[in-house]
Amino acid sequence: MTELIKQKKQVPERLYSNKKLAALLIPLALDQLLNSFMGTIDTLVVSNLGSAAISAVSLVDSINILIVQAFFALASGGTVVCSHYLGCKSKNHAKEAARQLVFVTLMLSLIIGAICLVFNQQILNLIFGKVEKDVMAGAKQYFFYSVLSYPFIALYNDGACILRAQNNSKFPMQISIVSNFLNAFLDVIFVWVFHWGVAGSAIATAGSRFFSMSIVLWKLRNPFLEIPFRNYFSIRPNWREIKKILNIGIPSGIENSMFQFGKLAIQSTVSLMGTAAIAAQGMTNVIENLNGILAIGIGIGLMTVVGETLGAGRKEEAVYYIKKLCIIAEITLAVSCLIFYLLVRPITYFGGMEPESAKLCIYMVTWISIVKPLIWIMAFIPAYGLRAAGDVKFSMTVSVLCMWFCRVSLVIFLARAYHMGPMAVWIGMFVDWGVRNIIFTIRFRSRKWLNHEVI
Repeated sequence: MTELIKQKKQVPERLYSNKKLAALLIPLALDQLLNSFMGTIDTLVVSNLGSAAISAVSLVDSINILIVQAFFALASGGTVVCSHYLGCKSKNHAKEAARQLVFVTLMLSLIIGAICLVFNQQILNLIFGKVEKDVMAGAKQYFFYSVLSYPFIALYNDGACILRAQNNSKFPMQISIVSNFLNAFLDVIFVWVFHWGVAGSAIATAGSRFFSMSIVLWKLRNPFLEIPFRNYFSIRPNWREIKKILNIGIPSGIENSMFQFGKLAIQSTVSLMGTAAIAAQGMTNVIENLNGILAIGIGIGLMTVVGETLGAGRKEEAVYYIKKLCIIAEITLAVSCLIFYLLVRPITYFGGMEPESAKLCIYMVTWISIVKPLIWIMAFIPAYGLRAAGDVKFSMTVSVLCMWFCRVSLVIFLARAYHMGPMAVWIGMFVDWGVRNIIFTIRFRSRKWLNHEVI
């Protein structure tokens, strides 16, 4: 009996208790939901301006999401590196990695923003081709003012990810709550009171993002944090740390960017189906994003958990947490899909959608609510853990190939050869999810992803 007690005492406690996991994941999931609401609020506010306005916002948001996801991928690379350093108790290296993350992201956001401002018209014409004149006019305005917020959202993502690497996801959530109220208030003022149209909606978003960036950078000035961030003008390039961040961030960025490029290719096909189809697809995209965003928040939290456990040399614990968080994400996704299925009719009604667009949207959301809980989790959540382990090239390769061969090609074929309308988009999506599900399940079970080194 005494020997058994000694053996139990020798077993180390897990790095993340249920209470610590909840403290990390719940605010993070809610934060992701709130961030998504920012785009949703824009769509709902301009919906009363007509289908052309909805179409303009949904088309440009496809580009905005592409850019923002690239910034987030870089920030996630910084999260992984910082988490590994904290797991092996190397705080000075974690601080330096955070500083280099901000330096790289700021430079890239300024360069990308400048390119988008100068080539506004050309980019829209290249991606969307010949859409209706009123749609293109609104898209040009919305895109121009959206670009101004790129450095703000990039630096906010950096700051939020640095806090999450320290297991502080509550403060970014609090910022998101205030930011969403601010965005909604400014949207109503600029669009409905000042009548600035889609430009007013983009300006409101830029203002709320500037607020978020300012607050998170102010929070990081606290010297008592594990990774404080101060003395901005003393930052100089440290290529060794930058390389570690980019080793994670670039493949993840390529993966996310190719994913969004695929969406843009699909959107180009949808843009030829008419305004009603564009509006229906735009609202369906918003709802599909919202019903999965809590699960994505859990996946993002998984990167911090796996990064820290592997940094501490606990490989079996990393495997355990991926399994556990996949189960939590599955329950969350099923409940979310049910809720948004019940809400889709009120959303289309109060959003002022035209009957044809509303009917199409409800039909597509119904199928998404059935299929997504069955195959989506294993297609996406384990991949977050694999990236945190450094297995980013495999994840990137699978995602890119599935996107272009299973989704984009199939969608274009079904839409143009069989004239299936916007439902072709979701058939292609379901095939993509199914193939990814099989591949990532096999990869996770093989444990080859544990053989990488991040730091």
